[in-house]
Amino acid sequence: MSDTPTIASLVGRADSIYRDYSLTTVREWKARTGGLAMGFMPIYIPCEILDAQGVLPVGLMGARDDLEIIKGDAYYQSYICHIPRSTIELGLSGRLDCLDGVLFPAICDVIRNLSGMWQMLFPTKLVRYLDVPQNFEPAIGGRFYRHELEELAEALTSRGARPYDAEALRGSIARYNALRREVRALYALRQRLPWKVPTSELYVLLRAAVVLPVDDATRMLSEYHGLALADESRLPLDQARVMLTGSFCEQPPLGLIRTLERSGCYIVDDDFVQVHRWIQSDIPLDGDPMEQLVLAFLGDAMASPTRYIDKAEKGADLVLRIQRSGAEGVLFASPSFCDPALLDQPMAVRAVERHGIPWTAFKYSENTGQFQVIREQAGTFADSIKLWSVA
Repeated sequence: MSDTPTIASLVGRADSIYRDYSLTTVREWKARTGGLAMGFMPIYIPCEILDAQGVLPVGLMGARDDLEIIKGDAYYQSYICHIPRSTIELGLSGRLDCLDGVLFPAICDVIRNLSGMWQMLFPTKLVRYLDVPQNFEPAIGGRFYRHELEELAEALTSRGARPYDAEALRGSIARYNALRREVRALYALRQRLPWKVPTSELYVLLRAAVVLPVDDATRMLSEYHGLALADESRLPLDQARVMLTGSFCEQPPLGLIRTLERSGCYIVDDDFVQVHRWIQSDIPLDGDPMEQLVLAFLGDAMASPTRYIDKAEKGADLVLRIQRSGAEGVLFASPSFCDPALLDQPMAVRAVERHGIPWTAFKYSENTGQFQVIREQAGTFADSIKLWSVA
């Protein structure tokens, strides 16, 4: 049997990792290396620091519609988004026992509260709430954020990780730069030739990439890129080019993405799995690597409802992305009860309307299982775009 990878085999492996609640690949990595594994909640943490200290970063992206939530519902009210209750369920059911701790980045009150619950429920694990600056001056916000990263490095060392080493961090930054370049290249290929890179495939590859070691993730994406580019069997369809925005922490179910594609939409840009796109370009390798990480966060991070933007205009970055991607319309797809996304949406809508960009909006949760209404809405939207473009 040939070991040569195919698109089907690569996507199939990524899909199995995406569906594996018990993190089998993480357990195998720990057995093989003896290293620590740290989970992290979306949307961004500096994975380079963990990697430099011999720790495997493991993205925790909640669950899907096939996980029955029993214990998790006891910890959160019905008007709270779904991802914290599924994460609690995974933890209490023992599926995340292979993790030596979990990092909770500062994105909303729900994740802050989840970090406190995790401390109480799993007192032997390392739990850290990673605060981020609201001031982007290097001397103020930068100094604050560097202190957070230094404390994180010390906490990892106290749990058995390798001590912080600047040269090791520089090497890790180089490896994650390579991963980010490959992710950007796949997004660029999808914008140019969306029929060659179905978003339903790209999505499961990105979900697998947040669980795998960085070099393995880069290799998987690179192999897929080469195969997708060379594949002549996929032909273009007369579909509307859309941007899907608003899904940045609680990830949509795969069925929703497939539904949008079947409704007549080519998704040419999105907000999925942002951790490997949060920093938008290569982080420089010269100078102090810790300082370069800090400066990258301050000056080169994605615009997001979870990130303070000071005097910048809400929605301006969204309009720029739409123009760069060649999207003909916008799908606002926010998780139900997501305060950051839903509070920002009116300002984003006004921004796209000022530029005459068509849009429609719907909500979802990670356990959504029925998509007929969304399919009809997205299909009608796609049809109207094609009619307008002809007119």
